[in-house]
Amino acid sequence: MNKTFLLLLIPMLFSCQPRFEEEITVQEIEEHITFLASEELKGRYPGTAEDQKLSEYIAAEFRNAGLDLYEKSGIQHFDIVTDLELGSDNSFLLGESELAPGSDYSPLSFSNSGSVKAEVVFAGYGFQIEDEEIVWNDYAGVEVSGKWVLIFRGVPGEQDASSPYVNYSEDRGKALLASDQDAAGVIFVSGTSFDPKDQLSELKGKQHALSIPVVHVGRETADRIIEASGSESLEKLESAFAESLQPSSFSTGTEVDITVDLQPKKMVTSNVIAILKGSDPALKEEYVIIGAHHDHLGMGGPGTSSRAPDTLAVHWGADDNASGVAGVMEISEAMAAASPARSVVFATFGAEEMGLVGSKYLSEHSPVDMDAVQTMINLDMIGRLNEDRQVQVGGIGTSPGFKALLDSVNSSYGFSLKYSNEGFGPSDHASFYAKDVPVLFISTGAHPDYHTPGDHISAINMEGAQEVMLFASEVAIALANEQERIAFTEAGPKVRGSSRGRRGGITLGLMPDMTYDGSEGMPVMFVTEGKPAAVGGIQKDDIIVAIEGKNVGNIYDYMSRLEQLKEGMDIVVTVKRDEDLLDLVIRI
Repeated sequence: MNKTFLLLLIPMLFSCQPRFEEEITVQEIEEHITFLASEELKGRYPGTAEDQKLSEYIAAEFRNAGLDLYEKSGIQHFDIVTDLELGSDNSFLLGESELAPGSDYSPLSFSNSGSVKAEVVFAGYGFQIEDEEIVWNDYAGVEVSGKWVLIFRGVPGEQDASSPYVNYSEDRGKALLASDQDAAGVIFVSGTSFDPKDQLSELKGKQHALSIPVVHVGRETADRIIEASGSESLEKLESAFAESLQPSSFSTGTEVDITVDLQPKKMVTSNVIAILKGSDPALKEEYVIIGAHHDHLGMGGPGTSSRAPDTLAVHWGADDNASGVAGVMEISEAMAAASPARSVVFATFGAEEMGLVGSKYLSEHSPVDMDAVQTMINLDMIGRLNEDRQVQVGGIGTSPGFKALLDSVNSSYGFSLKYSNEGFGPSDHASFYAKDVPVLFISTGAHPDYHTPGDHISAINMEGAQEVMLFASEVAIALANEQERIAFTEAGPKVRGSSRGRRGGITLGLMPDMTYDGSEGMPVMFVTEGKPAAVGGIQKDDIIVAIEGKNVGNIYDYMSRLEQLKEGMDIVVTVKRDEDLLDLVIRI
């Protein structure tokens, strides 16, 4: 840390807390969180009327603090796809019968749109497994290229976590494997052990599409498909599998003509942005960003990341992240009173729970020059300060002076600071770290109420939240007053295992673009020096389109491909770089 930085910091250590006590108050914090986590806002789900009301509230608070609002309203709109809906061109012809979408069959949410008229091959449970414990290949001895593949959902026998097949049972993984066999499409059916009621899957949520159409039919329809082969009923096939635990696949002799037409259901959500102009004639063209995500899970349920997916109830999100948004609003008042040298961007982000969508949109459509941004401070879940006074701070390794600064400011607070070097993490600072911006991620940590209806205002430590906000404001003011450029240093990403399967996870050492919504590859946001991807030549902004010759259309495909790899292998990763396709050898 340079001497100028320290000289600026010393007086703040003695003056900041008293000066801002009247600006960052428990009363205002409680008022903000009470509104943000209220019945009126119904969990702040992106794209809803409540979401719009929320954005207008935050913009009004920024205006009251005397800030300059982005494009006068403070609202930066962007589109999100929250769901899919059936288009007008869905059809399923089985012999002379035309089946009805939604009642006789249902496309799955990771299906591609398209038409396929072809024979159906029954491929058991859709497994192709060869490891130390299991050898099973439903594709041995049958030709599925260009054909529909009929597959049981789940695993043979009892459907429980103790099954040796459980790591291979996911519908999407089975459909991806069928695509690898050059199947034209997949038809899923539930056996009696998987779903005694034989209910069709609902078209809920939005998942990245595979390259082939995928539908789900009831057992009666599946029986009609296999009857031409002379095989016994689906129920008897299921019993035989459970007894023998041996694959048995065959051509059904039945042709079906299926068209899947899925249309994205777009909604509009927003970021809220305001700017405090700096007081120094030279430094005011540089910026510190202070942000927090304002969205949450609405009423929860399937298709959200609720940890209580069977409970439809308001997910209040008092800590996650009404607390952080209250912090941004309160700190904006404090910093306006402090009149820092650099300019400060205050932002709250939409659609964070959908994959950091809002912060990534802002980083790519920024109202200020991203090269002039010195630091981004992210507040996410700062309302549960515990008796041990633990505060987590991520991104310490993204600039050389961060740890000394935080230790100095903390001398007035006595927090138990838990540091993490990495700039990449599961919150909005990751979007700015990918742009080579130093980042700090401040949080009081996770708790059992996270992503449940239990995240209620009654559990917020208001006085603790006030202390964390005061602490964050002092750090922000010190950074906004620092005379020299705040250096960026790479610190990660230290990506955790993408696979939670049997092998513990293979990683290449890169950060994927979680917001990409297409099916033409997986964009790379960041590559860690010294890790397999970087050593093998993968670069930031490359698009991974294949691993070992197998298609990668998006992050889900990428994760499935990693599950098939073992440590020590040399693999070929095909990337698109500008207009060129490159085959790179990666040692994992």
